[in-house]
Amino acid sequence: MRRQFAICVCSAILTLLTLSSLATAQQKTATACRDEWRANKAANQAAGITEKAYVAQCRGGAAPAQTTAAPAAPPAPAPTAAPPTGQKTAGACRDEWRANKAANQANGITEKAYVAQCRGGAAPAQTTAAPAAPPAPAPTAAPATPAPAATASAPPSRPIPPPAPTAGSAPNPGNPVGANQFSTEAQAKYRCPTGTVVWVNLKSKVYHFSGTRFYGNTEHGAYMCESDTSAEGMRAAKNETHP
Repeated sequence: MRRQFAICVCSAILTLLTLSSLATAQQKTATACRDEWRANKAANQAAGITEKAYVAQCRGGAAPAQTTAAPAAPPAPAPTAAPPTGQKTAGACRDEWRANKAANQANGITEKAYVAQCRGGAAPAQTTAAPAAPPAPAPTAAPATPAPAATASAPPSRPIPPPAPTAGSAPNPGNPVGANQFSTEAQAKYRCPTGTVVWVNLKSKVYHFSGTRFYGNTEHGAYMCESDTSAEGMRAAKNETHP
């Protein structure tokens, strides 16, 4: 009986020693717990678990909440190459040339050559708008010259009237109606003071010189400057000498 009791006591003591050893063996060190926390640092921080709390829970023998590493962000998709641009149409190339028409013409690039180069796929020469011509300088006003002081002896300028008709230049009865035709010799002389005054027969368109028989004596005639007769298709009398 005593022997059985002693065996039971010994068994109980061995069991306690074994459990104590197992508990001691299973308890982790603080360094091991810190290493575990740091191995999943990002996930623990995301879950709000500090290193100190994790180590205390780990040292106490309780299994700390299992943390998983935060899933890595999916890799960004590789950029796909842009599809090659299609060949431009002739209409699009013409529109490009016309948008810079002035500059292209200034550079000697014709529309046909530009379109051919553009359609061929080559980059046409870049043209820039021709620079605007600088504005012309504003004309400067000439300095006003002071008018000479009028003297008391200088009479006011007046148009010179035609000389009064003389006895030999009485108005003719022909009633001239054409341009530069006058009824008196003095009026014609006023038009061409240094020229020759003639008498024109308005019917025959023949004119006569001063001092001849028909000068001022035909029925339909007028005094004129000889320089004005050619425009009217008139000619001098053949049997008269020019004075």
